Amino acid sequence: MIRVARQVGLIVGLPAVIFTAWWLATADSENFYFPPLSAILEAFGEVWTGRRLADDVLPSVARLAVGYLAALALGVGLGVVIGSYRRVRAATEPVLEFLRAIPPPVLVPVIMLFAGIGDGMKVLVIVCGCIWPILLNTVEGVRAVDGVLAEATRSYGIRGFGRLRHLVLGSASPQIFAGARQALSIGIILMVISEMFAASNGLGFAIVQFQRTFAISEMWSGILLLGLLGFTLSLVLRAVEARALAWYHGLRRTQRSS
Repeated sequence: MIRVARQVGLIVGLPAVIFTAWWLATADSENFYFPPLSAILEAFGEVWTGRRLADDVLPSVARLAVGYLAALALGVGLGVVIGSYRRVRAATEPVLEFLRAIPPPVLVPVIMLFAGIGDGMKVLVIVCGCIWPILLNTVEGVRAVDGVLAEATRSYGIRGFGRLRHLVLGSASPQIFAGARQALSIGIILMVISEMFAASNGLGFAIVQFQRTFAISEMWSGILLLGLLGFTLSLVLRAVEARALAWYHGLRRTQRSS
């Protein structure tokens, strides 16, 4: 119980301090562009609990989920193939390094040319940005598979899907999750950026509309919502990681205590 309370305190402690400092620093603010936190929270309750929840928040979350999961599947699948075969890795590495160096937001106008301005474009932008940390971490994780364990699986006749699941993906899973954490923050950024281009709904679209109409408190409330969304999704991913990598974290605790 004490350990759980300590973890909860670590999670909510710093955000509570930041919100308290924000509240006190802006309590008497008369600056049009930096309204009091109380006004932002009031606007938050009015804007994001009504029609905009269904019109803007849910479509954004749906696009992010589809793009992120597609990038996860593609990144892990291609990463396993590239990491498992030296010749494939040698042939694709220059191309991967070239493509990785291109900032995904730059691709938005290009993708719009052949994917239009619908949801497909926004999902594709998210995929193009999220795939790289997942792919590259998967490649490195597969390359780092223990040679002794690989030889043991061959000796016991473990091949095909069994070898892929228990050896390759099992050994690479810590680095895959590291790439997934990086990709999540990138996905949220690209979700917002893609919705700022020729969109009719979404969080990015709503924030830009508030800025253009000088609804400053509403604009700040949208930014606050994005932060809360990222924080919540990060907690969900952490929970999935803790369950999937229970063996890995247990092994590390054992190694530290020995």
